[in-house]
Amino acid sequence: MSSASPKDEPQDDELEALLAYLNRARGFDFSGYKRTSLSRRLQKRMQTVNVQTYGEYLDYLQVRPDEFPLLFDNLLINVTGFFRDAEAWAALETHVKRLVERRKSGPPIRVWSAGCASGEEPYTLAMLFAEIIGPSQLAQQVKIYATDLDEEALNQARQAVYPAKALEAVAEPLREKYFSRVGTSYLFNKDLRRAVIFGRHDLAQDAPISRVDLLSCRNTLMYFNGETQTRILNRLHFAIADEGVLFLGKAEMLLTHTNLFTPVDLKLRIFGRSPRAHPTPVRMSPAHVGPVGETAPPVTEVGKLAQSAFQLLPFAQVVVDGNGKVALINVRATTMFSLSARDVGRPFHDLELSYRPVDLRSSIDQARAEHRTVHLRDVERVLSSGEKTYLDIQIAPVPGDSSLSSIVIVFHEVTQFHHLQHELRRANIELEAAHEELQSTSEELETTNEELQSTNEELETTNEELQSTNEELETMNEELQSTNEELQTINEELRQRGSDLNEVNSFLGSILSSITTGVVVLDSELLVKAWNPKMEDMWGLRSDEVLGKHFLNLDIGLPLELLGAPIRACVSSDEEVSRIVDCTNRRGQSISCRVSASPLRGGDAPGVILLVEEMSPQPA
Repeated sequence: MSSASPKDEPQDDELEALLAYLNRARGFDFSGYKRTSLSRRLQKRMQTVNVQTYGEYLDYLQVRPDEFPLLFDNLLINVTGFFRDAEAWAALETHVKRLVERRKSGPPIRVWSAGCASGEEPYTLAMLFAEIIGPSQLAQQVKIYATDLDEEALNQARQAVYPAKALEAVAEPLREKYFSRVGTSYLFNKDLRRAVIFGRHDLAQDAPISRVDLLSCRNTLMYFNGETQTRILNRLHFAIADEGVLFLGKAEMLLTHTNLFTPVDLKLRIFGRSPRAHPTPVRMSPAHVGPVGETAPPVTEVGKLAQSAFQLLPFAQVVVDGNGKVALINVRATTMFSLSARDVGRPFHDLELSYRPVDLRSSIDQARAEHRTVHLRDVERVLSSGEKTYLDIQIAPVPGDSSLSSIVIVFHEVTQFHHLQHELRRANIELEAAHEELQSTSEELETTNEELQSTNEELETTNEELQSTNEELETMNEELQSTNEELQTINEELRQRGSDLNEVNSFLGSILSSITTGVVVLDSELLVKAWNPKMEDMWGLRSDEVLGKHFLNLDIGLPLELLGAPIRACVSSDEEVSRIVDCTNRRGQSISCRVSASPLRGGDAPGVILLVEEMSPQPA
């Protein structure tokens, strides 16, 4: 899979500090994730909480622990679905059938769904196997391991309850066979659920599940940088059995890892496991320090037996203790450097060996200071006869010495190797002279090959860039899908609230129309908020002519100059007032009205409601 390396990705000290804090505080290690994708998801969450910089958001997280679940829900994009990319699942079914045929009498089939999110994918695998071997045999013949980094997504997967929209890609016969309706949602078959084992697993950090026959890891690798992808793919290669299958997402190509996996269906991202060409070398324990190809136990643990073995080693060795004195000299060293048993116990720097043929004192100090082996290669030594010999020298701390101050010096004579190199160089010069004419003839072809190679490298680079861009676009597409689902949920809530609001408004309108007394609702600034039909009939102004206008500025037959003070007193003192006033209705008739003002109660916005009731004329 092509991907930008960490060095190619933008680095931000505040961003790295924030990611390090998430690792320390909650155990989520995002060091291997692509920085562009992480930055985009973080910025989205930071805008929601109105925070500008990563440093400010880190401070926000430290005082608001309830923010962590919302943040991880943004960072761990749990976009998945049943039978996602139906064509790929149809092709996978063929491989599953072959796998079942091979395992008729063998051990259970092991399946791993890595990055399973909310569980749709492992349950799809369960249905796929159940259709082939039968639901009753699934739990005995197949073990499906489903893992993810997000605990909340795993809890949702274990419940196995999905909305009707999530089952749109499930064929109707499968839906009726493996799901039961619970209210407006669907519950996955409990017998098939027993074949699926959910658990938390970090692909970049945790050891992989082993001996897997089918490994599904779809649209997960694209969130990691190139270095982390390589490490994960090595683990997946280890996890898959010899004839196992790797099932990836459509944005993942494995172009740079053909030595680990062989394409079975490249278009649909199905791969087989390749034998590893170069096994990983086994690292030696730091306690096994000595000549190349040799391992020696610590001197302090084996006493005289170790000293005897030390004497018989085929390489010249000298041990210098922490005080700088010679502790041991083996037979080979005494012969090579004319040393004797009397030199044991002498300061090493008094020996000619300490400075000839090369100064070893500074190298001993370096090995002590850095606690590591120092190598001196091709050291020339002139013998008394005038003959030149060559040595490779290793200066290393003695294993088993807790103070790390004792030093072992190992001398490898490489004279023959040096002569062979000299002969090889001379032979190469002669061979080069013999092939000058051929080289001249080949130059044009070589130039052409170099041009073709350069073109090929440019095409590979372009292909890798396009692949990386494709992964980034796929990531953004999943983020947009996640955002779209959130917006649809919000839109549905707003639609429901709008419907409720229309119903309430219609109900209030019916009440105001049914009241035979004039009703006016004013806010704290005495602006008209409601004006019922009786007020229209009494004063000749329609509702749309007065809404939003100051009540005391209206041109109606009420003596508003007399009502201003009582109405304001009602707003400020929260007391009811009532006045009987003489007025003129819209027909020009003189009438008496009772105007009652009551404060609005039970709401957040202060205001007043006026009831204007025409008084019946008194009998003469």
